[in-house]
Amino acid sequence: MFLSVFEMFKVGIGPSSSHTMGPMVAAARFLDRLRASPFTAAGLRASLHGSLAFTGVGHATDRAVILGLAGFRPEDYDVDKAEAALRRIRETKTVAPEGLGPFAFDPEADLVFDYGPPLPGHANGLVLMALDAQGDVIGQETYYSVGGGFVLTASELAAGKATDDGPAVPHPFKSAAEMLEMCAATGKPIAALKRENELTRMTAQDLDRGLARIWDVMSDCIERGLTTPGTLPGGLNVRRRAKGIHDTLQAERGMNLTAPHTINDWIGTYAMAVNEENAAGGQVVTAPTNGAAGVIPATIRYWLDHVPGASRAGVGDFLLTAAAIGGLIKFNASISGAECGCQAEVGSAAAMAAAGLCAVMGGTPAQVENAAEIALEHHLGMTCDPVKGLVQVPCIERNGLGAIKAVSAASLSLRGDGTHFVPLDSAIETMRQTGEDMSHKYKETALGGLAVNVPNC
Repeated sequence: MFLSVFEMFKVGIGPSSSHTMGPMVAAARFLDRLRASPFTAAGLRASLHGSLAFTGVGHATDRAVILGLAGFRPEDYDVDKAEAALRRIRETKTVAPEGLGPFAFDPEADLVFDYGPPLPGHANGLVLMALDAQGDVIGQETYYSVGGGFVLTASELAAGKATDDGPAVPHPFKSAAEMLEMCAATGKPIAALKRENELTRMTAQDLDRGLARIWDVMSDCIERGLTTPGTLPGGLNVRRRAKGIHDTLQAERGMNLTAPHTINDWIGTYAMAVNEENAAGGQVVTAPTNGAAGVIPATIRYWLDHVPGASRAGVGDFLLTAAAIGGLIKFNASISGAECGCQAEVGSAAAMAAAGLCAVMGGTPAQVENAAEIALEHHLGMTCDPVKGLVQVPCIERNGLGAIKAVSAASLSLRGDGTHFVPLDSAIETMRQTGEDMSHKYKETALGGLAVNVPNC
């Protein structure tokens, strides 16, 4: 199993990696299929299923599909160009991606929200269709957005397609137990194993440059969130709080009023800043998802700004360690809220963050694995119940608490020698089983929990 650090950490747009980025990626793949097709299409149609239908509007899935069919991609998304394109598409009822089209596409008629049973492969399913001049389907493909911006066709999912089919890597671990055995055999930390695996795909310069960019985007997102006031879009009228809290914390520090527990407020505010940006549709990094995008950046920012001896030079090792843990969770369970609830999103992010922090603070591989296990274990059973289908309540605060748990988990593990009762592999398997048993009402459908017990507008 190999999953690149740049697959776990992808630059994209809010508010959801599975509901916004994934559908946009699927649309781009469908356009590529049309470019290679011998048939000439006259129109396009899309249908959303399962969680993509139930919470699609709140997660901007409709916008993502429309813009994706118009040729937009998450990695180079330009908000001003996107808004202009949406206005043009609604006026002309056509999309004109580069090198194709124009295609007839009426967002009101050709984008269907199917609230029936989900498609068989995954809770996040969509079907994209190409039409002839008479409106008959001449080609179609089913896609599944499986979390974190990852997209598979129905045939890829059925075949159990691996996420990577490149050359063999020197350290092919599929479990935490195997990872620890390789660390013991080589005498190398987890980040070093992950780095050597990555170098089978890219140069050291490209790896380091890419890791630096990931942190730059994360850091910029924190700064935007800490300096932007106002109210979030979507109808809940949720007020941005990160700026106000941060301003108060800075003032208190200058007045020497800070209590020891106030560090939790700093950590939480860094995370909330990111997720307020995500909720506003800003640029974020999947870590491993958009809904959990604040946990890892907040933990890194805490380390850099509040831990003596921290240095940006260690951020790469933090991200590599976190990606190794995230890869294990994705491979053996899920990072999708629609599949396993929020334990798979914020829980996975907290495990990744705890592992990364423990590593850069000098933890052994056994302590790093212990940190990840502590963080994941204490998110088991967490539901995904977004109010009005928006990635706002409880998601924004939940990232803050996830980051605090990550720091606490790393600290606890560093107080021991890495020996502990529950292996990380067992926690991951428990999360998978819990997700299977969890009612669909609590898996990103907004049909249960807080989503039905608080006012939606």
